[in-house]
Amino acid sequence: MSAEALAELVAELPYDLRRCALTHSSWTEESPQSYERLAYLGDSVLALAVAAGIHERFPEIDAGGLTKIHNQTVSGVACAEVGRELGVPAMLEGAEPDVEEAIPAKVLLAGSRPLPEVTEALIGACFVAFGFDRVAGAVGAAFASQIEQAVDAPVDAKSALQELLARRRARVTYAVTGESGPAHRRTFEVEATVDGKRVGTGAGRSKKAAEKVAAEEALKHLRG
Repeated sequence: MSAEALAELVAELPYDLRRCALTHSSWTEESPQSYERLAYLGDSVLALAVAAGIHERFPEIDAGGLTKIHNQTVSGVACAEVGRELGVPAMLEGAEPDVEEAIPAKVLLAGSRPLPEVTEALIGACFVAFGFDRVAGAVGAAFASQIEQAVDAPVDAKSALQELLARRRARVTYAVTGESGPAHRRTFEVEATVDGKRVGTGAGRSKKAAEKVAAEEALKHLRG
């Protein structure tokens, strides 16, 4: 499988690092001992590994095109697919403690966030244990099919933004901020906001076209 090299690194992880990467915050009294810190680190390691890989592989694609490929490749949906290939659900279920307050692994896995976050946490743990050079190649191989999919079947920017924000428990709203031109050649200006803050703007010949541009800018801003 494409994730074989990454799976081998995960199997080599020191016990404490692996346990931390597979520990939900409800499973421990100390929040820093959960997978959240490693997921934060793994998110950045994944982003850099993929960015470096596609930059080298696609010299003919401009920065905007690379950004679109990157955003889709490191999305929560992509991370979840790689996580399943790695066997993360079984790992998480096997790590579940016998504690009354603990949220069961099956309940966690029914949500959209834990699976991609644990996958990122395992990547973060591998980085801590083995360093970037060794991890980057394994991550690139594990996400190779996700890169291919992003090139061959790109996801609409609005859908990608919605998926990203769902992981952060946030929502985006779009508002028309201006119109110009004659009726048959109207140009719309749209603003995308998250939690009351502007995260992207766009212009287009239709409201939907302007929203797409605003979503693309928002994705770049939020992942920046």
